[in-house]
Amino acid sequence: MPGFIAKPEDIPVVLLAGGRSSRMGTNKAFVSLAGESLLARVSSKVARQQHRPIALNADADWPDTLEMALVPDRIPGKLGPLAGVLAAMQDTLSRYPQVSHVATIPIDTPFFPPDLVARLANAIQDLDEIAIAVSLGQDHPVFGLWPVSAAPDLERWIVSDEKRRIRDFLARHNVRRVDFPAIETSIGALDPFFNINTPADLAEAKTWLAALENMP
Repeated sequence: MPGFIAKPEDIPVVLLAGGRSSRMGTNKAFVSLAGESLLARVSSKVARQQHRPIALNADADWPDTLEMALVPDRIPGKLGPLAGVLAAMQDTLSRYPQVSHVATIPIDTPFFPPDLVARLANAIQDLDEIAIAVSLGQDHPVFGLWPVSAAPDLERWIVSDEKRRIRDFLARHNVRRVDFPAIETSIGALDPFFNINTPADLAEAKTWLAALENMP
């Protein structure tokens, strides 16, 4: 039934920052977009929507968590974004045992919709369902709402599946896909899940941000 999750604003949110940032050449969480780091920009955007403290999935020696709880991967080796999702599930199970789902949001996508978690939560109809964001016909599973009940299956899958493709894990579960429209600006349509991986992406993000700030 729609509205299974009564209070979306109470869903724990874990920001994903466990990637290697190899294409950026530096830790992209701390690169500046209009005078604010990507990590600060994304965390403040989430904080305006959620009641629970935000946690950060990142390496154990992360230099500055901005006072967020640090949730490192429990499986070593940087095995991809689902290792961060698993860490988020496991952290939620220990800190909020009454909660059915945890939301994940990567730190390199500053234009994600302000109603992201609420819309994902409204799509959930069962304790064991996953909800992921979609835009322009493309899945964005790292923007997901994950049932903590799936943690044992995800852990087994990560250590046993050599390719560890997210779509393969999703195929094992019931998934709700929630479509988000492009953001219309004076310079064109912006994918709300535009992510910043390279210096060129950062330059493009600055152009999009200027266009958004000049909207009436």
